[in-house]
Amino acid sequence: MNDSQSRTPRWLYCLIFPLLLAAGCASLEGIEQVPEYTAPPAHSEIWDAIDATAAEDWHVLLNDGPTALDWRLRAIDSASDSIDFQTFLWFFDTAGAMVLDHIVRAADRGVTVRILVDDTFLVHEGELLLALAEHPNIEYRVFNPFKRRSGGFGTRQLLNLAEFRRLDHRMHNKAMVVDNQVAIVGGRNIADEYFGLDDTANFRDLELLLGGKVVQEVSVAFDNYWNDRWSFPIEMLSHKKASAEQLADARRTSDLSQHLHTEESSEDLIAKWLDAVEGADTGEAILYVDEPPKDNPKNREEAPIQVANELVSIFDGAKSEIVIVSAYLIPTPRLEGAVERALDRGVRVRILTNSIGSNNHLSAHSAYRNHIDTLLESGAELHEVRTDARDRDRYMLTPIGRKMLALHAKALIIDHDKVFVGSANLDPRSLRINTEMGFLVVSDQFNQKLRKALEDDFSAANAWRLTLQEDGSVFWVADDHTLESQPATSFMQRIEDWFFSHMPIEGEL
Repeated sequence: MNDSQSRTPRWLYCLIFPLLLAAGCASLEGIEQVPEYTAPPAHSEIWDAIDATAAEDWHVLLNDGPTALDWRLRAIDSASDSIDFQTFLWFFDTAGAMVLDHIVRAADRGVTVRILVDDTFLVHEGELLLALAEHPNIEYRVFNPFKRRSGGFGTRQLLNLAEFRRLDHRMHNKAMVVDNQVAIVGGRNIADEYFGLDDTANFRDLELLLGGKVVQEVSVAFDNYWNDRWSFPIEMLSHKKASAEQLADARRTSDLSQHLHTEESSEDLIAKWLDAVEGADTGEAILYVDEPPKDNPKNREEAPIQVANELVSIFDGAKSEIVIVSAYLIPTPRLEGAVERALDRGVRVRILTNSIGSNNHLSAHSAYRNHIDTLLESGAELHEVRTDARDRDRYMLTPIGRKMLALHAKALIIDHDKVFVGSANLDPRSLRINTEMGFLVVSDQFNQKLRKALEDDFSAANAWRLTLQEDGSVFWVADDHTLESQPATSFMQRIEDWFFSHMPIEGEL
């Protein structure tokens, strides 16, 4: 026994042993349910007015958080028949409470609501979700749930250790479909930091608001997940019930909400939708979506690779330029090969990702750090988001003060005519483990629109430009100063980054 073992307190063994014993219990099995499907596109005064104006598929870029929240709530308020809502994360803070309140009000007026949420962050929310699911017009399902659900995040992980392979497979998709007429697809989860409302740090993110027949493809994808054997009704997972007062508290919005969204009359809703459609792009929109697991998520053959395959094909088809915006950038060998092939063909490759200070998952940054030299030596242009970006006020509410900016967007610009916006990061977790979705838009006009939207994100006032020196070292260059080491927020962050960069965990990040 070495020194570290001799200092381990006996009470810790007493705690760990029953947890590991519990983790060895029987695993959860998938369930069979009667299939349910989204109704055909609804007809209402709003949708009929749009149909009379828009003769084809259309899409609008949701470039900032407050605007994206406003359109999400406006879409919910426009529902007359159905709302299908799929997300990885939903916190009941200001943004989450506003979405919850509008969804319940839609259900109160007879709209059928189906909510599908991944189980990763549903700790301590079981009672509230049960109360929500008790509404006669709301169904709530949880994707690939933890069987043993007690305790906090860490305890739950320990109690389910024996099912690590299954539970490692997560649903990272984000989509909302209203009346099978309009949809929102992209990178945003439902929490304050995705809509510029957090008091300390907020994300720069992207989504698409879509209309037309392509929305029915999103509905089919939602139905595939909703009817999957690993989408469990919340009632099967928890038996505690919240009171009506608890649900009312969760729906209660802060004074801030009054400045974010104004309740609109039917006439105002129609006018807003027609304005959006008039300025929308009408290029071809192609849905990329991973299939949900058919048997068991732990099986290697269930690995979701459809989106990854499409993205590699996009890279291999690039002729002049690839612009990558990825919150978490850890190139798999396959993706790294596609980037190198593009560079060898003379394709310009520009990349924007998080810096060590802006990355909310330090271990992900540490793994990315091991690829910096390879990317720069290959000829890629590498930029990292500054936490103190000069123009961060575009993505968060004032006053800005010391609020920090981070990147959560996932987008590609290919040549002059293609754009991808979705939920997939360029890392092993998105490309080989989690399920993802997004849209490839083929349009010169929309390509230019996204270029313009991202132009300032790459500027030296908002991002560091990494440059490789003759001696092999890397400098971080901004408009006002240059750093000879990473722009860390503390010395301890550097130590942790070094530690994680030597851990053999890249394949799980």
